[in-house]
Amino acid sequence: MLARGVTLRGRGDVHVRHDEHGVPHVRAAHDADALLGLGFCHGIDRGLQVVLARLVGRGRAAAVVGGDAMFALDHATRRLGLAGDAAREVARLAPAVADAIAAYCRGLDLAFARRLPWELRLLGYRPEPWTAEDVVVLQRLGAWAGLDQTQGDMERLLVEMVQAGVPRGHLEELFPGLLDGLDEDLVRRVRLGRTMVPAAVRWHPALVRAIASNNWVVAGSRTASGRALLANDPHLEGNRLPAVWYEVALELPDRWCIGGSMPGLPGVLVGRTPDLAWGATYAFMDTIDSWIEDCRQGCFRRVEDGTEVWRPFRTRTERITRREGGEAVVELHENDHGVLDGDPSVPGLYLATRWAPAAGTGARSLAALLGMLRAPDVATGMALLGGVETGWNWVLADAAGSIGYQMSGLMPLRHGERRGLVPLPGWLPENDWQGFADPADLPRAMNPEAGFFATANQDLNRFGRRPAITLAMGSDRAERISTLLAARRDWDTASTVRLQMDTFSMHAERFMTILLPLLPGGEHARTLREWDLRYEPGARGVLLFERFYGRLYQRVFGGVCGPEVAAFLRGETGILTDFFACFDAVLLDPQSAWMRPEGRDAVFAAVAHETLGPSAPAPEDDRRFVMTHVLLGGRLPRWLGFERGPLPLRGGRATVHQGQVYRSGGRETTFMPSYRLVTDFAEEAVHTCLLGGPSDRRWSRWYASGIDDCLAGRPKRLQPGAPRSA
Repeated sequence: MLARGVTLRGRGDVHVRHDEHGVPHVRAAHDADALLGLGFCHGIDRGLQVVLARLVGRGRAAAVVGGDAMFALDHATRRLGLAGDAAREVARLAPAVADAIAAYCRGLDLAFARRLPWELRLLGYRPEPWTAEDVVVLQRLGAWAGLDQTQGDMERLLVEMVQAGVPRGHLEELFPGLLDGLDEDLVRRVRLGRTMVPAAVRWHPALVRAIASNNWVVAGSRTASGRALLANDPHLEGNRLPAVWYEVALELPDRWCIGGSMPGLPGVLVGRTPDLAWGATYAFMDTIDSWIEDCRQGCFRRVEDGTEVWRPFRTRTERITRREGGEAVVELHENDHGVLDGDPSVPGLYLATRWAPAAGTGARSLAALLGMLRAPDVATGMALLGGVETGWNWVLADAAGSIGYQMSGLMPLRHGERRGLVPLPGWLPENDWQGFADPADLPRAMNPEAGFFATANQDLNRFGRRPAITLAMGSDRAERISTLLAARRDWDTASTVRLQMDTFSMHAERFMTILLPLLPGGEHARTLREWDLRYEPGARGVLLFERFYGRLYQRVFGGVCGPEVAAFLRGETGILTDFFACFDAVLLDPQSAWMRPEGRDAVFAAVAHETLGPSAPAPEDDRRFVMTHVLLGGRLPRWLGFERGPLPLRGGRATVHQGQVYRSGGRETTFMPSYRLVTDFAEEAVHTCLLGGPSDRRWSRWYASGIDDCLAGRPKRLQPGAPRSA
């Protein structure tokens, strides 16, 4: 953090100065120079974060940082091949875009030449010069490390359930209308090398035979100012320092742009210019598919023009070096269906899995994001953002009063009405992807009659010509937001911030409607009856309901899949967190086969007696979280200040202010608002909260400066202009 500012030299002078909130203002005469300043700020304030992201994206984290966790990340990103064709994408960049990215990279290099994070000096590592290829890799990594991988986990879970003997009727309840093409006999014969549920967790042998964010836009007809308004609060991992997001104000002679950026990427991902505002949520677009490949002697079977042929896999050798010493040599086998999970020299059926944005992407996405700086209106912004190659829901508002929604991403075109959940025979050409959907066919809307549009990771297929979403989160948050937006016509910044903090749970309301008449006597039941269905910190009703809900899930799904498997899915993966609506559809169904022979109400009553009865222990408040350092978390004494907490958790899985703590990949993680932005076109300003601070330097006063205000819902006001001294 540069207390007195700095002047850099690009095509002209670039002035960087931090305001009283620690947010940098970059003033330049040219667009590329503004990005040079942004790159410099990312390197100065978030240098460690940027370098770690590049190491992970390129599969080199274990060599520099060491440890089993980094080795596992390296293996995953090498398998995806995020860096494999980055040079080809760079060659596709238009000259103006290439110049802008080159300026951003130069800014990063200037920052590291001025000051190298002490953690990197301790590791004995000095970053290589930054390149446009690195930017392409980080653009892909940002999408994969979000939620795309959980779609693949659900597809793998289906395979494991079939192989464990879960009955077809049970699967139809869990995945209604999505099992077209499922050949259970074929799936049972597939050899799984990498199971989503580890081998140490066993499926139950005694089976009964019979796997987030908000944004919205409001038209002037529903605002107090008569101008359009936009709100966005991305729900990402909140229990980490430094913060995921990095705020910036870019100021040019004829315009400005203020909002949230991601260190390592040029441009503002969610933000506002004088003309246009935009915000993003994860779209839950299904961009991952698996195929069943019949393999032998290093080849896979195909049926071409009615004739059976065997084609060789492409092989790729990856060498993953450990800092501790040693090298792992990983041989990967690929075809047009992705990377094989197995050794094709051993005859058998294996899965090949492909993630659409893993290769051949980057140039269009970067051009779109950089183009938003000059986009004049919603229509132009929708056209630009529709070209982003990863799956996001974008909402937009402009100074002229228009509002809009556009989904982006590479949506595979599949055969017939099939949706992508079921692995299909890879030897049949009709099961191949047949290109990708045109952005104009994806879900989108402009100036809707309701006067608003809200997204909260729900199913939005009805707004497109093609179904882009196979599995989505529950609709509770979106329904709550839409209900409240429709109830008034005087929305302003203050009321919008209050809506972002809303903790009423329509999800809990649905369960409580069934549970209330079945509650036993005693203090716990009385507390739950009096609960207002709000997930406020310290609310005993929340603790009791979550105890009941968790035990209900464990009993119903553990009774079929086995208690250890159910406990693992709930406690050690994001499956239930991301796709709770799939499981809830079973739990709320009075005729569900998963709860036979007792029936739903009998199961609810039994679980209520066990968890809420007079003899049940008092609930422990486990709804707290600790923000840990991205590299040093848990390795140093807490009194040194690299961690913050424990802090109270507000919200639940299905509240507007989402709040969840769970374990995934062997560590605790969270879903919660990581950043909030509200802007009303009645003023040239944005109102924001950042869970964390601008700097990744522990001894900086801006390391965790925004935490208290973010948790309390107290936004700061950011506007263009010469900042007061930090």
